[in-house]
Amino acid sequence: MPQIYRVLSIAGSDPSGGAGVQADLKTFSAFGCYGMAAITALTAQNTQGVTACYPVAPEIVAAQIEAVLSDIRPDAIKIGMLATPDIARAVADTLARYKARNIVLDPVLVPTQGVSLASAGLEAALVAALLPLARLATPNLYEASALTQTPLASNADEMAAQGRLLCDAGAHAVLVKGGDLEGEPVDVLFEAGERRIFRGRRIPTRNTHGTGCALSSAIACELAKGAPLIDAIAAAKAWLEGALEAADQLRLSEGRGPPHHFYALWR
Repeated sequence: MPQIYRVLSIAGSDPSGGAGVQADLKTFSAFGCYGMAAITALTAQNTQGVTACYPVAPEIVAAQIEAVLSDIRPDAIKIGMLATPDIARAVADTLARYKARNIVLDPVLVPTQGVSLASAGLEAALVAALLPLARLATPNLYEASALTQTPLASNADEMAAQGRLLCDAGAHAVLVKGGDLEGEPVDVLFEAGERRIFRGRRIPTRNTHGTGCALSSAIACELAKGAPLIDAIAAAKAWLEGALEAADQLRLSEGRGPPHHFYALWR
């Protein structure tokens, strides 16, 4: 019998299924992993944007995580939207107590469209409490800027500098995602004092809702299977490019839809 790899998502709920816990669980399934989820917030959102966000009480978030970790030990954990500093600290305390491993932190701070998904002080809580626990942090350009309190990066050198700052603050490794750069997208990994550049292709589609959730979840799946970090990132990026190329096949709405998580399975 093949080994079943277990991955836990700690994130907010997206009722439209494109981002958050719903997107994470789809990604876990696409990678052949058993998915679990602890919900940090309920949102009202669709392909047009986010209209409301309702954080879950920190003690309820912690109880969900503890219920899983005390019974089904995950091989990797993906952390997405946390909404408030108190939730971030509750998550960190629980994960530290159980010595959780292969944590991928995707610091969701601002949606592309709609209301904020983060309350005041969340950036500081993420840096102080969760960065040191994470195997990898995956901020986009705007999140890296917010977390480091530096101007928005415009090239790979500036992205690497922000990655260095976050590693100096306690992160083990940081992948600064450059999907919003002009020209071809470039992601920069900073780890152990060195940087590595991952180049990609610009896929012509408007359906990019939840791509950050999908990428970080895919990396977590590969880490769960024992892949080295560089290989996990490369495999996740290759899968996401395929999911974006197939995204228009879903024909969900006139808004900004998600990538096609199951493009390799729905033939």
